[in-house]
Amino acid sequence: MKTWDGLIQAEELLPLLGRADLVVVDCRFDLTDPHAGEQAWLSAHIAGARYADLDHDLSDHSQAGHGRHPLPKANALCQRLAAWGISPAHQVVAYDAGDGAMAAARLWAMLRLLGHRRVAVLDGGLRRWLALGLAVDNCAVSARPTQYEATFDTTAVISTAQVLARLHEQPAWLIDARAGARFRGEVEPIDAVAGHVPGAINRPYSDNLAADGRFLAADILRAQFRALLGDRNEDVAVMCGSGVTACHHLLAMHVAGISAVQLYADSWSGWISDPTRPVATS
Repeated sequence: MKTWDGLIQAEELLPLLGRADLVVVDCRFDLTDPHAGEQAWLSAHIAGARYADLDHDLSDHSQAGHGRHPLPKANALCQRLAAWGISPAHQVVAYDAGDGAMAAARLWAMLRLLGHRRVAVLDGGLRRWLALGLAVDNCAVSARPTQYEATFDTTAVISTAQVLARLHEQPAWLIDARAGARFRGEVEPIDAVAGHVPGAINRPYSDNLAADGRFLAADILRAQFRALLGDRNEDVAVMCGSGVTACHHLLAMHVAGISAVQLYADSWSGWISDPTRPVATS
């Protein structure tokens, strides 16, 4: 089977459904109603899709000081993957309601941290799938448990201590995926403090998308990120409010052929957990 490691189109996924080496995962999540994603999955999903809950499956809330969606431990994620019937040999396709930001790109990035390369996000998500008139069902999903053993590539994640140590650097090494008004500190509907990490630059994750909700073409993304980064070709990190929509940038940069990008998983909500850390507004 052909391998997909970035994006997959609905037209490409459709003929693959039912294959033993494919697992589809529904990652729909609503920050305003944490139960809405699972309820939507129960109501209708792509045939055979497992459900990944951002709070319970893709985060570990026992870790204080690491933001609103701390990364889970690698062994906990491996156990969940195995329960879904995913082994390191499977092709995984993640989707959410539409643009991949909540939270298909998060699952994609976490599998990449484990070294899993056969993982892709459904471009345009369930919204485009339905717009094409493709079928969904509400049948119960059963998975045959398997084995999954791996560890995270810790070099792909940057810690708060490492961010603090780099505050003296010239801008363009830390990209914040939040909306511009939140980045500038004009509004803050979620976190207790408004603003951004000093020296960070802003590119809302929505800038990665075309009008139809799919990702921009690779060459366009490449040109845009290169213009943003200037001469910097390495030591780049991405962040957002809680390390979720930042993964959208990881995926977009991967599509653009830009690698060696680190995730600041704690992101803004983790940064402000210590009031002594500096905050910038502009």
